[in-house]
Amino acid sequence: MNIKIRLSLQFSLIVTGILLFFSFLVYYFSYERHHARFRQNILDSAKNYATLFINVAEVDSILLNKIQEQTFLWEREELAITDTVYNILYSNNIDYLKDSLTLVKNAYRTFHYFNVDEKEGVFVRHSFENRTYYVYALAFDKTRNVYLEELRKILFWSIMFSILLSIISAYLFARKAIKPISEIIKSVKEINSLRLSNRLDEGDRKDEIDQLSVTFNEMLSDLEIAFRNQEDFVSNASHELRTPLSVMISETDYFLSRERSREEYVNHLSELIKDLKKINGLLTSLLELAQITKNRNIGFSPVRIDEIVFDTIHSIKNRYPELKIIPRIEYPENEDDLIVSGNEGLLMIAFKNLIDNACKFSNENVHVDFSFEKERINVSVADSGIGIPQSEIDNIFKPFTRGSNAKFIGGFGIGLTMVSKIIKLHKADFSISSRENEGTRITLSFIRYNSVN
Repeated sequence: MNIKIRLSLQFSLIVTGILLFFSFLVYYFSYERHHARFRQNILDSAKNYATLFINVAEVDSILLNKIQEQTFLWEREELAITDTVYNILYSNNIDYLKDSLTLVKNAYRTFHYFNVDEKEGVFVRHSFENRTYYVYALAFDKTRNVYLEELRKILFWSIMFSILLSIISAYLFARKAIKPISEIIKSVKEINSLRLSNRLDEGDRKDEIDQLSVTFNEMLSDLEIAFRNQEDFVSNASHELRTPLSVMISETDYFLSRERSREEYVNHLSELIKDLKKINGLLTSLLELAQITKNRNIGFSPVRIDEIVFDTIHSIKNRYPELKIIPRIEYPENEDDLIVSGNEGLLMIAFKNLIDNACKFSNENVHVDFSFEKERINVSVADSGIGIPQSEIDNIFKPFTRGSNAKFIGGFGIGLTMVSKIIKLHKADFSISSRENEGTRITLSFIRYNSVN
């Protein structure tokens, strides 16, 4: 049973229960109202007849009988007036009241209501001139029975019509309510590994169904990133590793095609080690790039940007002993102005790649400059190297893309890609300016921690 039918049935059952309860209340209160009115009327009638017959000397049995005939109120009305020993002083149309047992059984208290089969009656004690009389009035309330029968018919058909209407309305309502879910199901069925870029309609993002779409889209984004990372890693690894491995295999096969001297073996193995180290460095860079792209929910904490830069300089300067890496900073009065919200490990990777590139492409000193604005900390890495052609600056952040003038300088073209992704994760600004044969300056601009919090 699908959810539309189930919701329709549940809603219809609820409506049916409410209608039955409401109908019961209507019927009950209508019955009680007519019942109380009939009892009050028959009580008033009994008192009036007793007053006429006993208190008014001019009214005898014959006159009272005529009065009753002229003022007929109920179906099969019976009236009996007795003394205290149940001798009937006056009677009219008595049937059940001619039985003395009925009279005796119901003669107590000042007045008393009683039932005999389908008739209802009242017993009244009437006192006049120190004498007590018993008055019995009995009748069938045909008006009430007819009214209640009509009411039952009206309630029955009203309930039937309302239930039918509620079923139709519930189904239409359920279909309308489930329509967004049906559209989500239809959209989800169209999504596969080749269509991970498809997204569900998020509406106004207020109700639960829209929130479901938002959550599903977020999951799709994560899946898309995971798939793209996998595809990029496999593509990049196969693209960059196939050629050097093929060359190493070919050279080794050729080298083993005949006997070589020990010195030749040593030289060959040394070259293999160098190539393997390059491949190892390439794999490390690829894994770092994949990890950076994968981790969207990275832990951030307050870190001092100057300490990260100085630690990075210290780890790199031993690799380039012929160059000087010169940091230039004028410390602010408040050292908290050097704090940013970031991930220390990722920031070290970013600065390591920037400073390493500057050292690699420059024969002169590398400068790392700090500058401060109202809410920002700017860190610039500048070299005086070969620079980047203007037409290639926009593509320099793509994986394995290198400047056309850097063909004879080692590297894989991944460093700036990693820097760009890390900076985006930190919501910082990134700018680059470069001239061929003059050098390159790359500036990272971070928001101060105390300006955010």
